[in-house]
Amino acid sequence: MKSVILAAGVSARLRPLTNDIPKCLLKIGAKTILQRTLDNLLAYNLNDVIIVTGYLQEQIKNFINGFYPQLEINYIFNDKYDTTNNIYSLWMTKDFVANDEMLLMDSDILFDKRILGLLLKSEYRNCLALRSDHQLSDEEIKVRLNNDKSIGEISKTVDLQHAVGESIGIEKFSAEFTNKLFEILDRKILVENKVKIFYEAAFQDAINEGNKIYAVDIGKLKCIEVDFAEDIEKANREVIKYLD
Repeated sequence: MKSVILAAGVSARLRPLTNDIPKCLLKIGAKTILQRTLDNLLAYNLNDVIIVTGYLQEQIKNFINGFYPQLEINYIFNDKYDTTNNIYSLWMTKDFVANDEMLLMDSDILFDKRILGLLLKSEYRNCLALRSDHQLSDEEIKVRLNNDKSIGEISKTVDLQHAVGESIGIEKFSAEFTNKLFEILDRKILVENKVKIFYEAAFQDAINEGNKIYAVDIGKLKCIEVDFAEDIEKANREVIKYLD
């Protein structure tokens, strides 16, 4: 299984904190976000890691070389990091991930490592981690389920009345689904030039074409996406004590 971490973005909403450092290298408690992510992967012997870099990429490389010299990371540089969204970064991993299982995650998530265990042990070959324990807003990537418990709709614009929770940004896909996903990404990037959207739009296309993705509820396990300064405050106040 290949583990893909998307870490190219500028993170403008966190400025000035990210003026001189990538978001994933911000410290939450005693560790950086990226350090916590890598530790979680290594806890499950997931050491085949691909990181898509962009903004201040050398800092990310230097950090990993210093803290994880044993890890052989495949780095992919998104030179359009300031004019594209995460769908473009994901598309760039095609040659590294095709024909293999993929664990996909954003680089700005603090999460209990047991969430990975839930996905890895799930009966579903194609699934994502769902958080359903909080009130939703327009900001989250929301999920609506079909009657068979597969995902019917995934986007920020899902009707709040029909949304069952938030996709936290960690997904597990089979080799077959991964290949299908990259077919869709090829179309969206190369034909439609949809480089500024979220990769969940490709998930939605796959679903619309008859592919199944299921939601795995994380229950009371803690996680938080770090987008704003108040998220860091909340993470330090409410999340870190459950992770350390």
